[in-house]
Amino acid sequence: MIKQAKWIASPTPSEIASDFQKDFALTKPVKKAMLSVATIGNYVARINGIRVTDAVLTPGWTAYKRRVQYQTYDVTSLLGASNHISVGIGNGWAIGTIGIVGKEVYGDHTSLIASLDVTYADSTKEAIVTDTDWEVFTSEVLYTDIYHGETVDKTASITRLGNAVLSDVKIKLIPQVGEWIREQERLAPVEVILTPKGETVIDVGQNMTGYVELHIQAPRGARIVLNHGEVLDSDGNFYNANLRRARSENVYVCSGKEDVFKPSYTFHGFRYVHLVEYPFETVDPNLFRAVVVHSDMKRTGQFRCGNEKINQLYHNIVWGQKSNYLDIPTDCPQRDERLGWTGDTEVFCRTGAINYDVEKFFKKWMGDMALEQAPSGGIPQIVPYCFRGAPKISAAWADAACVVPWEIYLAYGNKTLLKQNYPMMKKWVDYMHGTGPEEFLWLGGDHYGDWLAMDHGEDSYVGATSTDLIGSAYFAYSTSLLIKAGHALGYNMTAYESLYKNIVAAFRKHYLPSGHLVQYPDLFERGQKNPPDETQTAYVLILYFDLCEEHDRQRLADRLAEMIRENGTRMTTGFVGTPYLLHVLTENGHTDLAYDLLFQEKNPSWLYSVNHGATTMWEHWNSLKEDGSFWSTDMNSFNHYAYGAVFDWIFGKAMGINTVAEAPAYREITLVPHPDRRLGFAETSIESRNGIIRSHWYYKGDVVYYEFDIPAGVIAHLTLPSGYTEILTGGMYHFAE
Repeated sequence: MIKQAKWIASPTPSEIASDFQKDFALTKPVKKAMLSVATIGNYVARINGIRVTDAVLTPGWTAYKRRVQYQTYDVTSLLGASNHISVGIGNGWAIGTIGIVGKEVYGDHTSLIASLDVTYADSTKEAIVTDTDWEVFTSEVLYTDIYHGETVDKTASITRLGNAVLSDVKIKLIPQVGEWIREQERLAPVEVILTPKGETVIDVGQNMTGYVELHIQAPRGARIVLNHGEVLDSDGNFYNANLRRARSENVYVCSGKEDVFKPSYTFHGFRYVHLVEYPFETVDPNLFRAVVVHSDMKRTGQFRCGNEKINQLYHNIVWGQKSNYLDIPTDCPQRDERLGWTGDTEVFCRTGAINYDVEKFFKKWMGDMALEQAPSGGIPQIVPYCFRGAPKISAAWADAACVVPWEIYLAYGNKTLLKQNYPMMKKWVDYMHGTGPEEFLWLGGDHYGDWLAMDHGEDSYVGATSTDLIGSAYFAYSTSLLIKAGHALGYNMTAYESLYKNIVAAFRKHYLPSGHLVQYPDLFERGQKNPPDETQTAYVLILYFDLCEEHDRQRLADRLAEMIRENGTRMTTGFVGTPYLLHVLTENGHTDLAYDLLFQEKNPSWLYSVNHGATTMWEHWNSLKEDGSFWSTDMNSFNHYAYGAVFDWIFGKAMGINTVAEAPAYREITLVPHPDRRLGFAETSIESRNGIIRSHWYYKGDVVYYEFDIPAGVIAHLTLPSGYTEILTGGMYHFAE
């Protein structure tokens, strides 16, 4: 058993990836052999020269200070009488540069623990475990870092460093919880470009996460240097300044024979590959393949329509998810960040659970979030937390503690998982209840606000919406989700129901006196000069979180619609307001305006990036400006999925499919489509836990035709735009109106 093994380390730690090796003999026929491995760092394990798994970047990224996963493999078929086991370890997330500028956040050396548990044909057992008898060697991987890349020298001399030493690692070991990380697709280059600067650049046609695999035979000692970038600049030259400190560079030294190069311990976010050094004048693109890497999730959602720009938008949303669901839900895959930002995660997780089966993926991440929660109940802005200083407890980011468990429950109906995360949800609500000068409002604090909104100046990070209002609105919202979770689990929620009523009453008194928005009742808030009386995001949160009196709802929604039209039918919302904006419009009689925003092509809009050649979602509405310049180099990712949350409106409102809390996992749904002629037709489906549900509508003349597939055992409450209602059970249905 792995827990009987010892943690070991190299006697001379260095930047060279270490190779831990053990020779052993088996004298009897083997019935079964299971290898369990965990490392501080990333590992590649082989028995008799054969990789034991097709998974990559194992053991993944967990809250390393508190737990690390171990993986178990059936290696029976790899064993013989005489055997050799090797485990190569690179720095990975644990030891290398991580957390924007941090290094060795979790430790200063890689470590290994492993156990090969053999059951012989005669039922006797033997375990080969890590101890100081294992030998440690250098490897051909001379340097490896998550942000900076990898150097592989096929001519390197392999040196024995000595026997392993016992490591001082003391950490909880858990079996694999999350999805395996695997190579998923291979993209052939679409073009080899000679830029105006004379650079040779390979375009793989798709912004993505993974690495390049290169098959080549070149003179011994010849060097290949690859730099990775997402976009070209306005002149058509290679550009990677937005990666900040991340070098994202792979260096390969050829053996003189046929070599296959790709990194073992790192990954990149890129579309373009700059051949900084290459041994031949002519580049054969067929030698290169871009290998797409992400967590091995099952695709469950599909969508297509009659508008090619919207189809491209959906393509970009899916590729943004694939790029950023790599063991943890990251913000971006390319620069010196690649972190589990909780705010990005909570706004996108519903869309994520439509496109893919992410239950297992989030089970692991929510487990790490619970471990990272402070005793006070505070949730850090990133999970796993890897910054040096104290975490920033920000509204809309920390609220992932309630939003994500609830959305995952709605998608999959797993009460056991909801119950596991209920204490985290409760502690978070209790934290907000005890924070600030007012018992039922969250005032003060250091928040990210409506991140990257356009209503506080084009070059501002934080939007104009009051962070006190955002904090207090999320206080109410998370409390409401806690109550729903408690009811689903059969708990008595009377105390929190009373708390919720008090929060809503205090919010209305503070921000909606006489039913009218007063965003800054105290006339001042940190960072705000001449604060606006109203913002689109303020109205969105009030309406989506049900914080106004019912008799004020329509007037507030109409004012939101008026503000959007006054702004040229454009939104000004950022990460906090945008995910809910179209929902609020549709729910309050402004579906046409919601579609107007979906089809808007001027900045800010979803189609602005599509028109500028995006193949993934952008961090900023205008990451690339109209004049070809960049928004900034400091905070300008071209692969950020947050704004891709618009798909949960397309799926839930345009196509009309929504699961309900009383019968989650789509066992019971509402089916309320909102067609629009500008799409021509639209079709979506989801492979739920209770079968495949499909919604399809299309126009013929002035008539809208509907087709719905409902699995056996599922109940669908249909409401068509005409007001016609019907309860549908298993079968295919057709309607026209």
